Amino acid sequence: MIAMAGLSMSLGGVYSGVPVPSLALGRLADGHRYWTSGFSNGRKAIVAQTSHRDRSSVTVSKDVQNNAQQQFDYVSTPRKGARSGFIKPDSELKGLLRRISDNNSSTDSYGSDPNSNEEEFDETESISKGKKLLTAPVRGFPVYVMLPLDTVWLVETTLDESMDQERQTDIDRCPLKSVLMRENGIDVGLEMLRASGVEGVMVDVWWGIAEHKGPQMYDFTAYRSLFEKIASKGLKVQAVMSFHAAGGNVGDTCTIPLPAWVYDAAEIDPDIFYTDAGGNRNPEYISLGCDEVPCLSGRTPVEAYTDFITAFADEFHDLMGQTITEITVGLGPAGELRYPSYPEGDGRWRFPGVGQFQCFDKYMLGRLKKAAMAIGRPEWGHGGPHDAGHYNSREWETGFFRNDGGSFETEYGRFFLKWYSEELIQHADRILGRAREVLSQPGRPRDVTMVQEALDGGSLYVFEPAAKLSIKLAGVHWWFKSRAHAAELTAGYYNTRERDGYSPIFKMLAKNKTGVSFTCVEMRDCEHPREGLCSPEGLLNQVLAAASQYNVSVAGENALQRYDGNAFDKIAESTFGQSAMAGRMDRLTFLRMGDMMVDNWDAFAAFIKRLSCPPDHWIKQRHSMYNNSSSRLGRK
Repeated sequence: MIAMAGLSMSLGGVYSGVPVPSLALGRLADGHRYWTSGFSNGRKAIVAQTSHRDRSSVTVSKDVQNNAQQQFDYVSTPRKGARSGFIKPDSELKGLLRRISDNNSSTDSYGSDPNSNEEEFDETESISKGKKLLTAPVRGFPVYVMLPLDTVWLVETTLDESMDQERQTDIDRCPLKSVLMRENGIDVGLEMLRASGVEGVMVDVWWGIAEHKGPQMYDFTAYRSLFEKIASKGLKVQAVMSFHAAGGNVGDTCTIPLPAWVYDAAEIDPDIFYTDAGGNRNPEYISLGCDEVPCLSGRTPVEAYTDFITAFADEFHDLMGQTITEITVGLGPAGELRYPSYPEGDGRWRFPGVGQFQCFDKYMLGRLKKAAMAIGRPEWGHGGPHDAGHYNSREWETGFFRNDGGSFETEYGRFFLKWYSEELIQHADRILGRAREVLSQPGRPRDVTMVQEALDGGSLYVFEPAAKLSIKLAGVHWWFKSRAHAAELTAGYYNTRERDGYSPIFKMLAKNKTGVSFTCVEMRDCEHPREGLCSPEGLLNQVLAAASQYNVSVAGENALQRYDGNAFDKIAESTFGQSAMAGRMDRLTFLRMGDMMVDNWDAFAAFIKRLSCPPDHWIKQRHSMYNNSSSRLGRK
């Protein structure tokens, strides 16, 4: 880390009982200033408490950014045991890249093997009664790697006397701009991924960065630079529309707040944020209760999300389908479709607590009251269950979740859980419907997905948006072996031992032709404490079964950064195994490019090679699945 000559701090506080992004001004040894950010919850960091209206940014001049970036530790809120930051010196990265290149040229380890026993894909196998699904040959399992959270950042723009008056006025109005951080390191890292055989990368497109200037004032310049760099390497992009704030979840190594004007709106109306029974508000994501309330400078949150996706699609029209192949729409905290029921970042929740219901802002309470009135039970519309415990309760300590006679199985319990989960599904349906409309507009890039023989002997072509839609689904695996599945219930998944809570979600995804990315594919049941009744394996099988039922594409994702053999074996087993659900995943998204990956590069590269050479039974299974998909798509 570069030595700081001094540190001045702005003081502030806590927003409605919840830590909010904070700023601290530092000075590098060469005199340049920078901002860094964290949470005002007393967690050890190099930041101070400040107002929630401040924006996190880093200020470094261009020459310092290029020459000293490998020494600059801009990871603002380090967590115990976390090493997902990307601060390795460029010289070390380039040395590793040279070693990779030498290995490739001498052994062709990462290229295609001409002597491989892979089967060539015969597209005639996908033709049935004049219908053909257009697919690529099945050669291996695609792997995408997440880029660092802070790949794109905000820096302070300094005034230059040579600038014209209009430019100076623009800077005065908004002194921040987005930049691509660690540009040299990212460039080398991308080349390493390309050489290893990775298919592409996942990139967070942060709402708080790209729309930081003000409502409908978009700044995608740094993302343009990043995407063109990725395209030059022949890699693909999964772009995540990150409508949440970073810093409060497992693995978050930096703080990226929502746009400042969203917090301005929250000053006027604090109920736009999710609220628990104790009145604590969570500023990570806007409550779905106000989805259709014009609380953001006259726009509803759904309109704001739609406008953002539209601006993104307009800006990157030329890259859609070729480089940007998928758009993942963030629908909750950590970008996942769920409620913020287990907020670890501010210390309220610790594994394996049951979490808390998040339905106590005035908008959620209003919707609950309306639902209760509709069934003639107005007394049920005053709030969530009173006996559901607190964030860190165990199931048996609560009246609502306990196995024997828990009130989750009463008439009231069933009403509330159904309402709570359906609100989440409707939230996703509203936003995904709008997103699909944007990507399907005339003039947008499209792909031919099927050719069908017409009655007159001609051909009927079926088109879909060139960039596919997807969402993220959380792997809430603790308490899965219990009767109530308490942690899933508070997160918004009405899944119990007697009720399948994932089929309704996948039915909605199928309607919107949307895929899903699901976490915890590297975990085994035996790796978790018995007290938490965890079953990541059982949860994964249930999710894959629901996806198969509705023909929804699933990408696996590791929840934690792991490079051990057990984790790699588990992912390979889920991918290539011969169990009923094995082989149902379409690709893997690996968490995450950074120092830990560099330190474990040999293990990671060997794992990628392993996934690039699938066994024969998996290739045949994939061919069969494509044929079945072709038949389903061809049916009227």
